[in-house]
Amino acid sequence: MASISTPFPISLHPKTVRSKPLKFRVLTRPIKASGSETPDLTVATRTGSKDLPIRNIPGNYGLPIVGPIKDRWDYFYDQGAEEFFKSRIRKYNSTVYRVNMPPGAFIAENPQVVALLDGKSFPVLFDVDKVEKKDLFTGTYMPSTELTGGYRILSYLDPSEPKHEKLKNLLFFLLKSSRNRIFPEFQATYSELFDSLEKELSLKGKADFGGSSDGTAFNFLARAFYGTNPADTKLKADAPGLITKWVLFNLHPLLSIGLPRVIEEPLIHTFSLPPALVKSDYQRLYEFFLESAGDILVEADKLGISREEATHNLLFATCFNTWGGMKILFPNMVKRIGRAGHQVHNRLAEEIRSVIKSNGGELTMGAIEKMELTKSVVYECLRFEPPVTAQYGRAKKDLVIESHDAAFKVKAGEMLYGYQPLATRDPKIFDRADEFVPERFVGEEGEKLLRHVLWSNGPETETPTVGNKQCAGKDFVVLVARLFVIEIFRRYDSFDIEVGTSPLGSSVNFSSLRKASF
Repeated sequence: MASISTPFPISLHPKTVRSKPLKFRVLTRPIKASGSETPDLTVATRTGSKDLPIRNIPGNYGLPIVGPIKDRWDYFYDQGAEEFFKSRIRKYNSTVYRVNMPPGAFIAENPQVVALLDGKSFPVLFDVDKVEKKDLFTGTYMPSTELTGGYRILSYLDPSEPKHEKLKNLLFFLLKSSRNRIFPEFQATYSELFDSLEKELSLKGKADFGGSSDGTAFNFLARAFYGTNPADTKLKADAPGLITKWVLFNLHPLLSIGLPRVIEEPLIHTFSLPPALVKSDYQRLYEFFLESAGDILVEADKLGISREEATHNLLFATCFNTWGGMKILFPNMVKRIGRAGHQVHNRLAEEIRSVIKSNGGELTMGAIEKMELTKSVVYECLRFEPPVTAQYGRAKKDLVIESHDAAFKVKAGEMLYGYQPLATRDPKIFDRADEFVPERFVGEEGEKLLRHVLWSNGPETETPTVGNKQCAGKDFVVLVARLFVIEIFRRYDSFDIEVGTSPLGSSVNFSSLRKASF
């Protein structure tokens, strides 16, 4: 997961799940991304060419302290995130405006941003020639480096910083070294998960997907990336709880955990929680990665990265970015596919099983590429409900940013913010933008829309490099999401769900799992 703005590490694809050595290649889509212009004061957009009126950026920040708190209360309690942005779009008749973003005082020095809330203005946030990404991973504040061993982790580095290239190359190596384990370990761990869910369902009448899925996701990542089964280490089954607590200490200013406002505001939105309270938990995770990442740490030596710094980065990439991303993405996928209905389920089951059967009963990358509806459903999940909603960038120079209706001058040094769900559900780009359309990306015309799928901190049609901030594991995430859908519909004709809310993603229970009948 990202992303998660970068929840996931790298992009290599096995051809088969047989035991013989596998070859990998970076997945490239048939559609090439459009370029971006780079003048000093001109249109900072990937699509704009027509003349648009220059408009002053509407909105205001209110009085010091009072304005940011009012916006924070609207965001968390009085409106909720999506209505917070939509109400101001209606008020200002603009998808670009000024607003304060949480957390504000006394955690963030300056909460003031220019919000970009459509699919045309949003992509400037990916252009590292125009925006700086230094220390902006979590937005207008940065958690203490005491939470990451005293290091600024890759996610917080701008591509211009020397260590960015080395650390991103280390993540590329991570998946390259694990290429033969991804398919078999995914099938093994998630088969165990659904076996346990079936038992829980038979005993209780429903089965909690989220809690069980968290442990499965970490077991899969540990076994696939590092060849280590956590159950055989001192960590045992404790990782999900340790990670969740540590992530909370990183992200608490941006979360609502369901407490009354009078308790939640002073507890998690006003001051940073002391890192010392999770130091021992983090140390247990650190020791697991230090002991498990042998070959990866040898590569770190070659890249000129200390083993200590490499271990902290591997921990963050695996636990925060990837595990955290899967914790959000997989329940959201179950929710969206579950709500799509039994007819869609039957179409997916028929496609998946028929392709595998025609491939001699084997699941290979070639077979997965033939599953057009399955691929489209994964992309539609990522479009409709991206696992990471926020993107930030600081303007490196004076810019003119275009929305669909107007152009806006932004000064160098101003903070830009994008709420991704509004950009990827832009009705001027997508037909039936607020509907989940399973077959949206099927066929040539569907694939052309992939450039507007932005979950990975970049368009789906572009490729992560050491020179950009696109999620290093963009293709890996798409792969495991497809494997997840395939695992469900190899086993079941359809399923029913009950959905609740969670501080991170959705809370999902299975209320039925109908086993495969054909």
